[in-house]
Amino acid sequence: MASVSLRDELNCSICLEVYTDPVMLPCSHHYCRLCIGHVLDTQETSGIYSCPECRTEFRRRPFLQRNAKLSNIVECFLSERPVPDVAGVFCTYCIDSAVPAVKTCLQCETSLCEEHLTAHNRSVHHVLIEPSTLVISQKCPFHHETFKYYCPVESACICASCYESEAHRGHQVELLTKACDKKKQRLRNDLQKLISLKEAEARQVQSLQDHWLKIHGKAAVATEKVGALFMDLREKLGILEREVLNEITRQEEQVSLQISGLIQQLELKKEALSRKMYHLEEICSIADPVTILQESELNNSDFIHDDDLRGLQDLDEGLIAVTLHKGLADIICGVKQGFYVQEAEDIFLDTNTAADYVFVSGDLKTATWSQVKRKYRNVPHRFETFCQILSTGSFSSGQHYWEVEMSRSEMCDVGVTYPSIEREGEHSGIGDNEKSWSLRMFEGKFSALHNAVETSILPESSCQRIGIYLDYEAGRLSFYELCDPIRHLHTFTASFTEPLHVAFFLYEAWIKIRS
Repeated sequence: MASVSLRDELNCSICLEVYTDPVMLPCSHHYCRLCIGHVLDTQETSGIYSCPECRTEFRRRPFLQRNAKLSNIVECFLSERPVPDVAGVFCTYCIDSAVPAVKTCLQCETSLCEEHLTAHNRSVHHVLIEPSTLVISQKCPFHHETFKYYCPVESACICASCYESEAHRGHQVELLTKACDKKKQRLRNDLQKLISLKEAEARQVQSLQDHWLKIHGKAAVATEKVGALFMDLREKLGILEREVLNEITRQEEQVSLQISGLIQQLELKKEALSRKMYHLEEICSIADPVTILQESELNNSDFIHDDDLRGLQDLDEGLIAVTLHKGLADIICGVKQGFYVQEAEDIFLDTNTAADYVFVSGDLKTATWSQVKRKYRNVPHRFETFCQILSTGSFSSGQHYWEVEMSRSEMCDVGVTYPSIEREGEHSGIGDNEKSWSLRMFEGKFSALHNAVETSILPESSCQRIGIYLDYEAGRLSFYELCDPIRHLHTFTASFTEPLHVAFFLYEAWIKIRS
């Protein structure tokens, strides 16, 4: 009995269970921290806070003081009390044998088997719960009556006496079973929302995994393709190296044969001259004048030295260079077939689109902002509002790469646009509409623009060369800063529906298409 009395003293008057983290209001009443927190949350909308027991009102939300001593008592009580065997709830009326109960009646405070439950339900309509030995938790701590109603204002279960009391007058009180059904429905709705959320998270996880597998597959294909390309390059470079070295060796051997022949001829001449020198020395040593006078003298031609080295061949470095250049050109052509990109030489600026203050170089590769108005002829496609210019050609399929060099003074944009872009008006600037995409450099800082939305790119740049890669079918437009190492700046993704022209915007700046 002492244990039961102690438990009553340790019960929270809101949840009717033993205190969990007990706290105290300024009026000295104790509650579970979570229970009183929920009550204060419901009172927050009205701005009036009160104690659920004594109804003491507070001007502001009361501070919840933790009661350490009461918390220790609760812990000691919970550690010493026996755990009820809920599975062993038996019928109250079956005295001779222990028959398992199927329901517990809150009003009668009894547990009933199937037989006694049938008899019970014929006479009364009480609230039945699953078999439980803790019927005391279903009673009002103030009136010791079974809970019959639920007050949503106080978030508390109440008995009939509580319902008639002043404390709950004017509240929209509901029957306990009806409130329970509503709460179950809300919990089911919450459960369904959580299930939907979990399924959405699972779909996102699957989507990320699918995307990773897609990237992994692309990376594997690209790795294999690049590996095969460089293997082919090494093989072709090896063949070209051997071809050029063989040409050098051939020329060296040819010159060597020529020199060897000339050396052999000169050796024969040297031997003939030696014989003549020896004969003359013998004649000069004879004392007989008649013999000496009868000796014939040498002709002037015998003293003429033939310049036989004038026709010597040299190493034909021109032939070597042409062979090397042709071989490298053939290899590069093969690379283009595997990874085709349109050469910068194929991109030229269209003077018919240039604004009046845009100067175009003679090779149609450089656009410069001009302080002097140019005398361009009036054509329908010329830009009127902004200093802009387009390329003559366009891209409607395939993969393309080109490079530009941008001045770091004031502002300049480089990008692509549909030919249907407006040529005048505040939305005719590249990047200021849905028909164009651009990279802007302004005072050394990069930003990306599309449909008038500007995205800053950090960190600041110190490089003037920009690489642009377009994959039309994939809908990707990427910009790269060609510093060391190469840095990715920004990538636009879109479903392109028209041909794309290269587009420039200038203000006190210049842009050049690199060749």
